[in-house]
Amino acid sequence: MIKNSFVFLPNISTGRERCIWRQGVQSWNDFLEKKRIKGISEQRKEGYDKEIRKAYKNLDVENMPYFQERFPSAEQWRLYRYFKDDAVFLDIETCQSNMDITVIGMFDGLDTKIMLKGNNLYRELFLDEIKKHKLIVTFNGRSFDIPLLQRYFDFKLQVPHIDLRHVCSRIDLTGGLKEIEQKLNIKRPDELELMRGHNAVELWKMWRATADRHFLDLLLKYNQEDIINLKRIADHSVKELWKKTFTDF
Repeated sequence: MIKNSFVFLPNISTGRERCIWRQGVQSWNDFLEKKRIKGISEQRKEGYDKEIRKAYKNLDVENMPYFQERFPSAEQWRLYRYFKDDAVFLDIETCQSNMDITVIGMFDGLDTKIMLKGNNLYRELFLDEIKKHKLIVTFNGRSFDIPLLQRYFDFKLQVPHIDLRHVCSRIDLTGGLKEIEQKLNIKRPDELELMRGHNAVELWKMWRATADRHFLDLLLKYNQEDIINLKRIADHSVKELWKKTFTDF
């Protein structure tokens, strides 16, 4: 997907990219080997060739800030297939005001890591964890999780971020996370089947008020299901969106 993409080049929109693909130029190598490309001047072609060679070099050393900067935010899903083994699937829980983070859940495809307010939810630990990964994958994180995390921990995200809500909408998978899980036949444990975000807020309040471990355990299980299921949704939605994007030109 990365080496088939040209949207990281200056002034190349998805529409112009499709025009390039239609000419049989469907990879970075194709572009470099082609002497002339319709709609691109010779001088601009030389500049694009330099940019593609630079992209190859940055891909070789996995320089993620480069790709975060060059790829439009709406197209960073194209990085998933290449970097999915180094991705982290992330979801946060908050208190009622949505200003205070209570839980951060992270899943690397094998193991989950939970950061809990009052226990291990510290800036240094969070930033150390994020540095281990080359992609962040969320659901609705562009509007909620990422801006809140950046304010809360006073940092600037420097790796590409894939918001699955927008990826899913482009393949007509609409609704919230739980609704999309149901459409993809992703099952949750019975005790979590009917839970939604507002229930997570209530569980935190009950835990703080009663110190009854039952409420905390249920909240953490809920968050863990969110982050684990994100990977299944990503695997499906990115594959389908690429199929739609790369065959519909």
